[in-house]
Amino acid sequence: MYRIGLYTLGCKVSQYETEAIAEEFLARGHKICPFDEVCDAYVINTCTVTAESDRKSRQIIRRAIKQNPDATVAVVGCYGQRDPEALSKISGVDIIIGTDNKLSVVPLVLAHLRDGGNTCVSVSSLDGAAFEPMTVKTAPRTRGFVKIEDGCDANCTYCAISMARGPVRSKPQDAVIAEVEALYRSGTREIVLAGIETGSYGRDLEGGISLAGLICELDRRSSAERIRLGSLAPELVGRDFAEKVKDASILTPHFHISVQSGSNNVLRRMKRRYTRERALENIDRLRTLIPGCQFTADLMVGFPGESDEDFLDTVDFVKRAQLLDAHVFAYSRREGTPAYDYPDQIPEDVKRERSRFLISTKNAVRDEVLEERVRSGDTLNCILETFCDFQYTAHSDEFFEVSVVYPEGHEGDLVKVIPVSHKNGIIFGIVNNY
Repeated sequence: MYRIGLYTLGCKVSQYETEAIAEEFLARGHKICPFDEVCDAYVINTCTVTAESDRKSRQIIRRAIKQNPDATVAVVGCYGQRDPEALSKISGVDIIIGTDNKLSVVPLVLAHLRDGGNTCVSVSSLDGAAFEPMTVKTAPRTRGFVKIEDGCDANCTYCAISMARGPVRSKPQDAVIAEVEALYRSGTREIVLAGIETGSYGRDLEGGISLAGLICELDRRSSAERIRLGSLAPELVGRDFAEKVKDASILTPHFHISVQSGSNNVLRRMKRRYTRERALENIDRLRTLIPGCQFTADLMVGFPGESDEDFLDTVDFVKRAQLLDAHVFAYSRREGTPAYDYPDQIPEDVKRERSRFLISTKNAVRDEVLEERVRSGDTLNCILETFCDFQYTAHSDEFFEVSVVYPEGHEGDLVKVIPVSHKNGIIFGIVNNY
């Protein structure tokens, strides 16, 4: 029995893939151990969305090598796909795998532990690649992920992910439903459908399958109670999507929108496929058809050529969309992308100031949203998640973060919470009838 340490950098898709790798090691009789312990092998699932992601990946790889210089060290994922040559120069790396056939890391690691050998690089072209079959049978928490889609066809000018993940590939609909059902029956209370470009699900499948159609089928055929969606591009949640999912009781009334910018000038230079007006229209339509639904978003500041007026358009977008929350990040130059060579790169101090201002704005908007929700007094459907100091942290259907006093030992329970107050983005409430 070998001791295996796993580490994930990056998105929900990578988290899911690491869970699948862990289950494969466990199925072969090996032990998954904390990454900071001395292990026989380390598997690092990397990210390459920014230069900082690459740096963090290298840092974690070197930490593993330092913890046990004799361990087998395997690097998988987006950084491995995009730049295997850079990783092969790190002394102590034994196996490099890209984003296709990630599960092959398990037999390769076990073979290297038994027999040793030179560095193995297994990175192939993603042209024509199929969706890699993998499943997760159990989730370590009350919320679990199911990867339904891989790849992205958007080719935005700032992003390296299309190079690292390849074209859109989708998991067959029946396989998704079977995996969701198995996770729910194993005790997972909420299941997140994740993908690199989740809204493009089904584009490569026959029969006119779409994300909206998948949700309707899950609503009809699955026992699961709560399905949440991963990040969605604004143009992919238009009228047809909204009309189809509005009555699906299984779908949580929360949508995370990858907006990036509220400026049409910036969106055009990014080669995004929508305008600010279309994004706001789609948000308003979903709010009309699914009353009470909430929105979170990704927002970038400091894209090359972003003027003060462009930035203020993004600030205005946050206010008009009444976002519950937003992930705000500064543009990072990515070698190999068109935007890397764009003129009018924004100085770092301007990026920092814009980030601070936008974060302050989105926090103020968030507080308005929370105040309105508390004032309504309507109960929140919440899943109890983590217990500490006599309180549970929970999330409601709408993705409000909630804190309640409740007895220990009820993780995963679905409770109704009466909202009482809010502070620092958290609603404090009382469990109904407790």
